[in-house]
Amino acid sequence: MKIGILGAGNIGSTLAERLSTAGHEVSVANSRDPKTVNPAALSTGATAVWAADVTAGADVVIVSVSLEQTPNLAPLVSQAPAAATIIDTSNYFPHRDGVVEAIENGQVESLWVQEQYQRPIVKAWNAITTQSFDDKASQPGSAERIAIPVAADQDTQRATAMALVEETGFDAFDAGTLAESWRQQPGTPAYTTDLTIDQLPAALAKADARRSARRRDLMMEIISERVEAEGLFDHDRLIALVRALF
Repeated sequence: MKIGILGAGNIGSTLAERLSTAGHEVSVANSRDPKTVNPAALSTGATAVWAADVTAGADVVIVSVSLEQTPNLAPLVSQAPAAATIIDTSNYFPHRDGVVEAIENGQVESLWVQEQYQRPIVKAWNAITTQSFDDKASQPGSAERIAIPVAADQDTQRATAMALVEETGFDAFDAGTLAESWRQQPGTPAYTTDLTIDQLPAALAKADARRSARRRDLMMEIISERVEAEGLFDHDRLIALVRALF
């Protein structure tokens, strides 16, 4: 498939590397000159392009940027072919993205993103840390293989995204409709807890919509306090801490 990736940060770069390795024709862009794209993202055959060109002719467009950039990217996403699958990897953090009134009033983040793009979207690769995504890919059937939830309203688009998740080294789990994607956002038991496909369904079911925003903020407070007190600490310890919070 021809895949365009908007965003060349940690997740976007790893996606470019893995999906190129899987044999896809991958283009990746950031907000600057193509020459500034991380060489690691291009190490397996992906091509750096200008953002204005990344969606041209794409079968899949993956948007991997902070949520605050969503409105600015809407014109670029609208240029993608009508049949293209649009996949969003973003998460909402008030300290980073400011106050998005609709989300603060209870709208599901992914539904807000979908409204901005005026296109059906798929939510995937948002519930894993960048380090786990970099370091913990494994072969199908591995006992400890991490599962990634995938939510969408259109079955064909969800299936496309799930196939790509598998190609990046993780089990894909059908997490249902986009309206249910809050279950894989920050503040829920499925978010950055590195669960297997046997563990993930229970975590998604356990999510509490009334408490997820508060738990998200508490999670960030606790992590920030630990880092301030102890400095950066082992990533596996971070995963254990987040699991303990839920």
